[in-house]
Amino acid sequence: MNIEIIPVTSFQQNCSLIWDDNKNAAIIDPGGEAPKLIKRIEALELNLQAILLTHGHLDHVGAAAKLKARFDVPISGPHCADEFLFDSLPQQSRQFGLFEVERFLPDQWLNKEGEKLNIGAFEFEILHLPGHTPGHIGFIEHKFKIAFSGDVLFHGSIGRTDFPQGNHQDLLDSIRNKLFPLQDDMVVIAGHGPYTTIGREKQSNPYLS
Repeated sequence: MNIEIIPVTSFQQNCSLIWDDNKNAAIIDPGGEAPKLIKRIEALELNLQAILLTHGHLDHVGAAAKLKARFDVPISGPHCADEFLFDSLPQQSRQFGLFEVERFLPDQWLNKEGEKLNIGAFEFEILHLPGHTPGHIGFIEHKFKIAFSGDVLFHGSIGRTDFPQGNHQDLLDSIRNKLFPLQDDMVVIAGHGPYTTIGREKQSNPYLS
């Protein structure tokens, strides 16, 4: 797996660009700065096949519609419980004072726990990880031992739950019951900050001890 983490916007959100040896690619959580992302995809001569979203917050979806228009590829995810967040994207834009994002909906909700999503050489298992948002999901690639967890589990921290429909207990349950059973050497690409591993967070995350 080839992977490039591109932090975007003042939130420094980790947008993940991944591709296989045949240059079949997906982009995960394109939170903004669409021209920058488009330029990089085209410079690498990638065959972008999908836009994947872990949840509906502005800083994770802000460039999705522009990428879809440029590359004519579908937007998949998150779970439909986050539909209210997509409906509120204009309000989120005004609240955070970043950039205006019009309401849009994904082409495909990913509502089925454990369903598989195949893109090029990759097969992602979909885990529903509510707590930060009710419809938050994770994309788990078991063969390459990498998990794109959005804003659920961080290096030494956990996601916020003080946003609309956030739930602290749901977040802890998502981590303990769905992420922690993964292999200890599973690399976790969080929505912000450095990567970590499942094993490290089991041992030393102060919010989960």
